[in-house]
Amino acid sequence: MAEVLLFHHSQGLTDGVRAFAGELREAGHTVHTPDLFEGRTFGSIEEGMAYVKSVGFAEIAARGVKAAETLTNELVYAGFSLGVVPAQQLAQTRPAARGALFFDSALPAEEFGAWPTGLPLQIHAMERDEFYLEDADAAKALVAEGGELFLYDGDQHLFADSSLPSYDEQAAKLLTERVLKFLETR
Repeated sequence: MAEVLLFHHSQGLTDGVRAFAGELREAGHTVHTPDLFEGRTFGSIEEGMAYVKSVGFAEIAARGVKAAETLTNELVYAGFSLGVVPAQQLAQTRPAARGALFFDSALPAEEFGAWPTGLPLQIHAMERDEFYLEDADAAKALVAEGGELFLYDGDQHLFADSSLPSYDEQAAKLLTERVLKFLETR
């Protein structure tokens, strides 16, 4: 079974992120869900991003890196939207990563150097999500290194968070199935 370090999105460590982690745990995986916002959650992406800006993107990323310090290096790094930042940084810079799962977002590999040769990757997003569309070129470049890109019909950001109005049950179920299959071999 895999060990996963899962980072939340800009609305914080919501009940929906916890529920997703719970589904992975029920399948037998170990899942760590650090709270990069120190207990704060927000009612909208805009409110969450205002908090991130007040604290600083570098500080949020540093909190993510710190969350990994006491864990084994042999992790699957996962993140929802904003959480992709520390997940991708760790996947690309920490030796012995087992895989990466990016939901709703992706960054150019150059942000953290080159994508590690052979590191398995899945990216999941809704095909008309305005936030994902800003990252689409980066996502395509990353999967060209050997990853998988799964696009779902729709335009919702954070569609796999069951605690948010953007939740799409059918797409989230398919995402979870694909993620569990990915984790079986990690």
